[in-house]
Amino acid sequence: MLKKIRTILKERFPEFENILPKGYQRVGDILIVSLHPSLIKHEKEIGEIILKNIPNVRVVCRKTGPVKGETKKPQLKVIAGDKNTETIHKEGKCIYKLDVRKVMFSKGNINERHRLQKQVKEGEVIVDLFTGIGYFSVGIAKFCNPKIIYAIDVNPIAIKYLKENIKLNKVEDKIVPILGDCREVVKKLGKVADRVIMGFLPRTYRFLDSAFSVLKEEGGIIHYHDAFKEEDLFEKPIEILKNVAERNGYKLSKILYKGIVKSYAPRIYHIVIDAKFSK
Repeated sequence: MLKKIRTILKERFPEFENILPKGYQRVGDILIVSLHPSLIKHEKEIGEIILKNIPNVRVVCRKTGPVKGETKKPQLKVIAGDKNTETIHKEGKCIYKLDVRKVMFSKGNINERHRLQKQVKEGEVIVDLFTGIGYFSVGIAKFCNPKIIYAIDVNPIAIKYLKENIKLNKVEDKIVPILGDCREVVKKLGKVADRVIMGFLPRTYRFLDSAFSVLKEEGGIIHYHDAFKEEDLFEKPIEILKNVAERNGYKLSKILYKGIVKSYAPRIYHIVIDAKFSK
C-alpha cells in the first residue's frame, strides 16, 4: 500500500521524489505522517491522496513537532478527512480508545508490550508510574492475572481514556487508575510493588527514587525506560541504576534484560533495562 502511495506522489510531485514520506503510523482509522518542510505547502493535497488510496482511513494528520512536556501531548494537524481525532485502536486482543491529538500512542513499543507481558507472574502487585491510556497496564491486566495494578498518570485526559479502556477490556478488578504526579502518589501507596514499570522518556532517571520508594522492602523488579547516546550503552544506565539503588537501601542483584526499543534521535536510543533489586 505504501508503495502505491509513493508511486502516486512521485507522479504528482516528481521534483520532490527524494523527500516524499517513506512511512506512516496508523492508529485505528487515523493515519499520521511526517512531511519534509518543503512539502508542507502541499499537505492538503498529499493528505487527500493518502485518504483516497488507503482503505478504512477516516483522518490524515501531519506531525508538527515532538510530543510536549510531562503529559506527552502530541503535536498534530489534521490535513485531510474530518476533524474528529478520537478513535478505537485494536492491538491483538486489546482495545484502546484515545484522541491522537490529545494523548500519545506509540505503536513502536508493541514488541516491548508483548515482551513485558511474558515476564509478569500471576498474583503480582504492579505500579505503572506513567501509564498513559494503559499501554502496558491493560495488556498485563488482561493476560497475566496480576493481583492489582496501580496505574498512575499526571495527564487527566490520559486517565479519562484509561478508565474507558479498563471498561472496554473488562479489567475493572485488576487496575486502579490514579490521577497525579507519580512522585507524590507513591508516598501514599507505600512499599507495595513486586514490579515497577517506568515507560517514560527522556531523563527517566529523575523518577528512580520514586520507583524505589514504592518497591517492596525485600526488593523486586524495575522496568527502566530511558534515552541514551549510543556511546553510553549500556554502561551509563546500569551505573545510574546501581547508584540510585544504593542510595535507597537496595542493591542491583541482576540485569534480567537490556535492549534497544527504537531510535529516539540520531545516535540516541530508547532503551529498556529489566533489573532485579534486593535489600
